[in-house]
Amino acid sequence: MIHPSAIIHETAKVDSSVSIGPWTYIGAGVEIGAGTVIGPHVCIEGPTTLGKDNHIHPYASIGGDPQDKKYAGGKTHLEIGDGNSIREFVTINRGTEEGGYVTRLGNHNLLMAYVHIAHDCIVGNHIIFANNASLAGHVTVQDYAILSGFSAAHQFVTIGAYSFVGHAGMVTQDVLPYLLVSGDPAEPFGINSLGIKRRGFSDNQISAIKAAYKIIFRQGLKATEAIQKLKDMLNTHSEIRILLEALENPSRRGVAR
Repeated sequence: MIHPSAIIHETAKVDSSVSIGPWTYIGAGVEIGAGTVIGPHVCIEGPTTLGKDNHIHPYASIGGDPQDKKYAGGKTHLEIGDGNSIREFVTINRGTEEGGYVTRLGNHNLLMAYVHIAHDCIVGNHIIFANNASLAGHVTVQDYAILSGFSAAHQFVTIGAYSFVGHAGMVTQDVLPYLLVSGDPAEPFGINSLGIKRRGFSDNQISAIKAAYKIIFRQGLKATEAIQKLKDMLNTHSEIRILLEALENPSRRGVAR
């Protein structure tokens, strides 16, 4: 299961069921869970933890030092969950002391070729990053979001659950949940109707989300006024909750409106 040309540091903890291809390097402080497949020419540096059933394709570089000039060599971490597919030439960096010491990637995500996830990013579950999508440091991406090819996110922004960033979209402010955004800078162009329908949302739920979108973006309301109207919808439309929470608690970058 482990090719003889692979180099594995003596402190690395590798489950007996893990497969490791030729010319791959597993560094100090790396832990790899059961059922994980690591292809040839992969570099995994530590401290990094990988869960179960991940597939790391050739030439990926995982757990490297953060690309931050302030980083002074502190013991920071990368945590990766279960069932992720990490394709060719993907780079994921560990956290920094200032950013909380950790970068996290959740479960069942697809990272296509040349994706970059920088230091201190928090990435959820069931997310798709198309080819060359990139996150700067301190970015949060919530569950079921999709980032199209060549899209990018500015430091400290949040990309909401079930949202869709169009091709080459430049995200400079928070993307609210359920939204479809595109452009440079990325702006809202409605809700991700097809995406949320595929995730099992009913027609009634989708209609409520569309109504909430109109409240936020089409009625000329201040944010505080839109928030109050969304609160009035909560009793009958619980799916509005994550949209309301994102609007009430934006990142330091503010919300793209």
